[in-house]
Amino acid sequence: MQINALSKLPIVMIQQSDVESLKTFVASDPALSFIRPQSIQSADECILFMVACGDDRSLVVMMDEACESGRLFNELEGIAVNVRNGIAAKICGLSVANSRVIMEFIPSARPISLRQFRTTMGLGDRLGLASPGHIRAVRGLDVKPVLAQQSIRELQLTGRTFEGVLSDAVWGVFSENYRGGFGADGDHLKTIDEVQTALDAGYTMITLDCSMHIRDTSGCSNDVVDRMYSEIDEKKRKHLERVFLTNAFRLPTGLPLKFTHDTLMRCAVTYQSAVDFAAQVFKQMIAPLDHEVDFELSIDETSMPTDPLAHFFVAHQLVEAGVDLFSVAPRFCGEFQKAIDYIGDIERFHREFCEHQQIAEHFGYKLSIHSGSDKFSVYPIIGEETDLRVHVKTSGTNWLEAVAVIIEADPRLYREMHAFALDYLPEARKYYAVTLDAERIPSLDELDDDELSSLIHQNDARQMMHIAYGGILQSKDERGNYAFRDRIYQCLRANEGRYCDRLVQHIGRHLETLGAGK
Repeated sequence: MQINALSKLPIVMIQQSDVESLKTFVASDPALSFIRPQSIQSADECILFMVACGDDRSLVVMMDEACESGRLFNELEGIAVNVRNGIAAKICGLSVANSRVIMEFIPSARPISLRQFRTTMGLGDRLGLASPGHIRAVRGLDVKPVLAQQSIRELQLTGRTFEGVLSDAVWGVFSENYRGGFGADGDHLKTIDEVQTALDAGYTMITLDCSMHIRDTSGCSNDVVDRMYSEIDEKKRKHLERVFLTNAFRLPTGLPLKFTHDTLMRCAVTYQSAVDFAAQVFKQMIAPLDHEVDFELSIDETSMPTDPLAHFFVAHQLVEAGVDLFSVAPRFCGEFQKAIDYIGDIERFHREFCEHQQIAEHFGYKLSIHSGSDKFSVYPIIGEETDLRVHVKTSGTNWLEAVAVIIEADPRLYREMHAFALDYLPEARKYYAVTLDAERIPSLDELDDDELSSLIHQNDARQMMHIAYGGILQSKDERGNYAFRDRIYQCLRANEGRYCDRLVQHIGRHLETLGAGK
């Protein structure tokens, strides 16, 4: 970093915390181009801003030595530098510890509950570099982003932690000086310990994945279901029969919901364990908190679609038990596969989606659309039927935009990543259900460098690169060094503006198709 150039910053602007004048001054001086003007802000009588020098990103904090506080300055870990007499300065790394200090002193850098906002969008970031582009995509819109969103599976595949993911989001918020509010989602958590880990890390949304507590009864006869139903505690069975068989349910929208003994048995055998688990987690871990945490129920990680009657069965019990649901993610009909558009009967999807939405509206929570990236053919239905009161989750699509940048900026690196992904594909399929056919992926030998970009639009190649991210990021050479990871980060940091622009365009397309765009 050009430390000497910091001495050019006017003392009076620092002393008076004159942020706007300082932004104008920095933007007008080429010698200060390493400072990001939009990041300049003040807190606790200090001036803070982000600097970028090559691949390095750092935080600079400056303070009048005569100021009375200095707690923010002192709590940030960094290296003190001599700028000029009367001004103290420190160069700080973008660490987890420093991000916690920033969250303490800058309220807008802390994740919050998003329950008060109508349209929310989960924008998981597998590399920790996408938040600036995500923020620019939603800035000025009535859409609130969940910038930190990772599942345990994604953490394991990327070698990251909940704390690190949140820290990267905080630095993205700081660098963009974003003050619109954002969420942090511990996504697809399956155990009480996983939920606790996310809460301890400061996450403000918990997505409880109940797939381990859902029994697939799609291939079971009524006799088999009857036998399994008899294994449920008798007191529980009588309660369910009293609630669901002696009442006629009709939603205010007119949707009738009629349970028969057979349909009740199948719902109970399939979902009752999930209902009980969700109620336990909420009462034990969410309800006692002294701050708001958004609680999402995920019942979508199954091979069978969630029947609207089953959706009602689950929601009715949870709401009656006092569970405050932020959102529910059913398993919709058709296929919501990774990285490609919806596969299935759109008319049937529309019909059933309307019923799911009526149930969600009746109980007062949002529908959550999982694997929502690139589902452009059904976005208009989702936006219109929910009137944009909806939560849409994307994740890997930002990784694919990073891959697109690598194709353009470093075709050789992409070719190596692509060849590795082909070999890694059998392992990657263990984590994700996709229908890609590797035989349909064009051979790299038949493509010139300027033709490689076509692969990011070819569904099979697109899905392959989407699900191979873990292997690519964790792969090491014979000397124990990362085979791709460091070069990926180097390429993306060198092309940061291009990456941001692609994210703004791609996420913007999602929002516009949904009806929430500019």
